[in-house]
Amino acid sequence: MRLLETVASHTYGAPAKQLARETGLALPTTYHLLRTLVHEGYLHRDKGLFFLGDAAERLARGGAQQKRRSMVADTLAHWRDSIGVPVYYAMYRDGEIEVMCVSASRQAPAVEEWADFRETGHAHAIGQCLLSQLDEEARRDHLARYPARPITPYTVRDDDALLRRLARTRRMEPTVERQEYAVGTVCAAIPITVGATAATMAISLPAHQADRLLPAARRLQMEIGRHLGSLTLSISM
Repeated sequence: MRLLETVASHTYGAPAKQLARETGLALPTTYHLLRTLVHEGYLHRDKGLFFLGDAAERLARGGAQQKRRSMVADTLAHWRDSIGVPVYYAMYRDGEIEVMCVSASRQAPAVEEWADFRETGHAHAIGQCLLSQLDEEARRDHLARYPARPITPYTVRDDDALLRRLARTRRMEPTVERQEYAVGTVCAAIPITVGATAATMAISLPAHQADRLLPAARRLQMEIGRHLGSLTLSISM
């Protein structure tokens, strides 16, 4: 690791003797480690100089991605505790609804995924919010694969009814569903659109606390607005 860090500090590469001197490693040990790192793709050698290889660059990208994920998780946890609700982060990617992060606690438990979230986007606020951000062709493509069907007595009944509802959705307004996915639970989702990427932050509450739903969603929307610059860096996590 010291060798990798030292090589990374030399934009234009460095020879083995210099790397040995700077890391404090014996020259034979340095040569042995350098050969191993070159063989594994973490370094590459060119005209006697060593540079970071493809494997090291992939590792760096992975580390940056983990950092972004950690930032999102920490932000969601802060909102969970300050607003007093579980917070969800989801994206529409490659034609699928993906819940990327859920921040819940004993005091603010998350909704149990009793029916596959990908297949029931028509029924929950997360899916409805994401679908509302798509164009009509993309919506119909999704529904061709995952048609709307009742999963509780309150769920939208069919594709046409869902499409009419989505067409009425006002831009940047919270999407609200009441017991459509899980009886006894109400949910709201806030749209986040960055370029062509559809994403959402959502909250849920027990149905007997339904009066808290919209005020909590508005507060979350304000928080998202304050942090949108940093959050957009993590949309592609």
